[in-house]
Amino acid sequence: MPIEKNQVVLFHYSVSDDQGNAIESSRGGEPNAYLHGHGGIVQGLEEALEGRDAGESFSVTIAPEKAYGPRKADAMQRVPIKHLRGAKRWKPGMVAQVQTEQGARHVVVAKVGHKFVDVDTNHPMAGKTLTFDIDIVEVRAANPEEIAHGHAHGPGGHH
Repeated sequence: MPIEKNQVVLFHYSVSDDQGNAIESSRGGEPNAYLHGHGGIVQGLEEALEGRDAGESFSVTIAPEKAYGPRKADAMQRVPIKHLRGAKRWKPGMVAQVQTEQGARHVVVAKVGHKFVDVDTNHPMAGKTLTFDIDIVEVRAANPEEIAHGHAHGPGGHH
């Protein structure tokens, strides 16, 4: 069953930057699950998965415009330390989670003060050309609830 809109796709991935440094991988855990055609993964990866089948493995290199976007120079914000989630003590370069009106966002700590931190609100992978190594585990039809919610349910998806 080739991948098309409204199908749930389970896949393992590893992603590396343009210097070949490994950034993250799902191997050794649950495969990632997403609902195809609903923008749940980066655009370039969704385009590369279109029409492929379970059992296929491939690599794709994606420019920032179709991954996490270009870096924005004006993305610095001062945030109260108490709003950061993910660690007790913060140092520059660490990735924190912050709740915003748009939901949880990942930010990179730039400078730490007594009560406030300066954070870079660019996605940590913004501005990077990324290479994804993909193993497609399973392709199945989405159920009506998944289509209505716009994402996959069950292992690797939303619960």
